[in-house]
Parts: sequence; C-alpha cells; structure tokens
Amino acid sequence: MTSDLPSARLLDLSRLLSRAGRVMTGVDRVERAYLRALIKSDVPAYGLIRTPLGFLLLDEGGMKKLAAKIDGDVPWGPASRLAKVFSKLPPELQRALTDARKLAIARCTRRGLGRMLKRHLPDRTAYFNTGHSNLTDYVTTGVKALRGGKIVVFVHDTIPLDHPHFQRDGSVERFKLFLSRVSAKADLVIYNSQATQEAADAQLTNLGRVPQGMVAHLGVEITEPDKAALPKGLPFEGPYFLCVGTIEPRKNHLLLIDVWEQMEKQIPPQDLPQLLICGQRGWKNDEFFFRLENSRLNGRFIHELSGLSDGAIAALLDEAAGVVFPSLAEGYGLPALEAAARGTPVICAELPVYKEVLGDIPVYASVNDSYLWIRRVLSLAESRRTGQRPIKDAFAPPTWDAHFNLVLSET
Repeated sequence: MTSDLPSARLLDLSRLLSRAGRVMTGVDRVERAYLRALIKSDVPAYGLIRTPLGFLLLDEGGMKKLAAKIDGDVPWGPASRLAKVFSKLPPELQRALTDARKLAIARCTRRGLGRMLKRHLPDRTAYFNTGHSNLTDYVTTGVKALRGGKIVVFVHDTIPLDHPHFQRDGSVERFKLFLSRVSAKADLVIYNSQATQEAADAQLTNLGRVPQGMVAHLGVEITEPDKAALPKGLPFEGPYFLCVGTIEPRKNHLLLIDVWEQMEKQIPPQDLPQLLICGQRGWKNDEFFFRLENSRLNGRFIHELSGLSDGAIAALLDEAAGVVFPSLAEGYGLPALEAAARGTPVICAELPVYKEVLGDIPVYASVNDSYLWIRRVLSLAESRRTGQRPIKDAFAPPTWDAHFNLVLSET
C-alpha cells in the first residue's frame, strides 16, 4: 500500500484560519484534526490558505506553528499595516492573516496558484479539502496541473440541498456549486457516515457524476473538564439537561421549549429540571428566539449560554441528568457522541445517523411526540435526583486514530 501513497499532501486551511478568535464548529474541528494528523504523517505535508490577496503556501514547519496558534498555545501576533487595509475583517482575523503570511514559504495571486504549486510541490500530491470552502476552479485547476495530482474532498452532509428551508440566504446556491465541483473534479470523497454517503450519492447522481467514496467515522475526543471556566452558579445542584450546538432551525429547539412549558404545567416547580441551551446563535431562527425571550421559563428554567469552552461543556456534561437532541437533520451529530463517550444519558431524535454511530446507547424519541420527550426527560431527571444513571453497555466512541488509519492508507 505504501507505494500507492502520494508524494505529498496539501491541506486546505482556509476555513480554519478564517475562524480565528471564534468558537470552533464541528467542521472546524475536523479540519484541525486533519492538520494534526498530516503533520504527524511520514508523507510531507503542506498547507494552503486563501486570503483576500491570493494564496499562501505553508510547509510542515509553518503548519506546526500555525497549529499552536490555532490551539491557543501561542498567541496571534499584531496585525500588519497590510492586514489593516482589510478593515472590515475582525481584528483577530487580521492578526491571523498577518502571522500566516509570515509563516508562508510562498505567496501568489489567484491566477498564479498553478505555477506556485508546480514550483514547490512534487507530482502526485493529494489535495485535501475538509471545510466545504475554497474548492474553486483556481484550486482544482492548480492541483490538476501537478502530474498525478489528486483531489480529496470531505463532505460532512448535504443538508443545504436536502432541507433548503433551514438555510441562510445564499447558502443553498453556494453549496450546490461546491457539490457540483465535487461531482466534476473529486477523485475521492470522504464521508463521516453511511447516512451522509447515501444522501450525497443521491445528490451527486443528479449532478452527473458520483466520485469514489469512503466512510470514515469521525473521532471523539474526551475533553478534560474545566469547572473554573463555568459561569457563576453552574453547574446547578438539581437535575439539568444540555442541548449543545449552533442554535439554528434544524436543531429543533422549539420542541424543547414546548416540552419544558408543558412540564411546568404538570409538575411542581421543585421537580422541574433546568435546560441549558449551549451554542452560538445561528440563522433564520427568529421564531425560536421570540419564544425563548418571551417565555416565563427564560432565565428561570431555560438558559441560553454561548461561548463556553470545550472544558466548560465537559464539566457540565459530567454532572448533567442528560443531553437532548431533537434535531430534524444531522450529518454526524458529534455532540451526541461526545456526551455518550462521557457516560451522559442521551435523548435524541430517530435519525439514521444516530442509529448508525450510537446504536442502542441513546433513548430515541419521535420529534412528533412531545409527551414521549416529557416522559424521557422526567425519568432521567428522577434518576439523577436519586444518584443513579440508567445502566447501558459501555460506549466505545470512534477514534481519530482509526479514522486516519483508514483515510491515510488510501490517500
């Protein structure tokens, strides 16, 4: 198999750098995991970053230094005068772009990308795009200018096309363009689940070509809990539940408000568990935010928390009665796996991907049956109140080692 490996790997880091100073999403975490894995690999690694002025190319040394800054081990430096020209960019991104330019071994305009890659990279380089961004004609043409150049794309989900009514303005068109390029140009597509591959194959068939695909479940990292990072008053002494993830329509937070408001009418206040909605505010969710802000439970039994660190979330999960995920669509559902890996009880919607990656670990409940959600929540709250947890088979989460043993043996 070694003889089939590429001469080098080129990882697109455009999305990860663009997130400087912001809480990472699930897609960001995947790109960061690929950054770490490619640096550790015996195959030479390079990083590609799109900037407002063109492209930057980093070698392995530059990627290691960039990783330290992305992880917060080393602070970003000051923004240069050039970066400040782009005054509309957030200050943290200006600083990140400045550091990336300093770490680059080469720079070019968009039209010069092919020449830059041919000058610095060997033939048979495999380009990895894991962030659903920067898969442009400039990039695909530049990679294919290398003899034996290979394009490997990670498709996390096809939700923008499967559920366009959940999407922000313009995102459906952008995603369709992205997937069209995957159909036309990708040599290999990596999927996080069989459910995602099946959905993607249906969309790619409509676009004309279905590239070779492989399924590699994402790794689950067990984060060290950090109680010191929690806001004052947390964790609660009594039973509480978490819902973790971006607050967007497909996550179906409206069901949780319905469930908690119905419970409040049925049980004494001292028996009503707390609900912590942990995540950044997303898009097209005015109805939910209106309901939340006008609910009599807001700030009393339902709490919106944004910007919590991974360590803070881990500390909350360890003492929670459970987590609740009434999502209407998911590509992978990493927060549910992270909770299960810590032994936190999971109540989730009956989605194929949850059943694929979690099996019978969660308690499943139909999103059309709020009464069933109430029963599940109250049952777990009572278990937490009495110091017990439901007995389940131990959950061995997927690992990044297994993911990369599979992916990097093929690419």
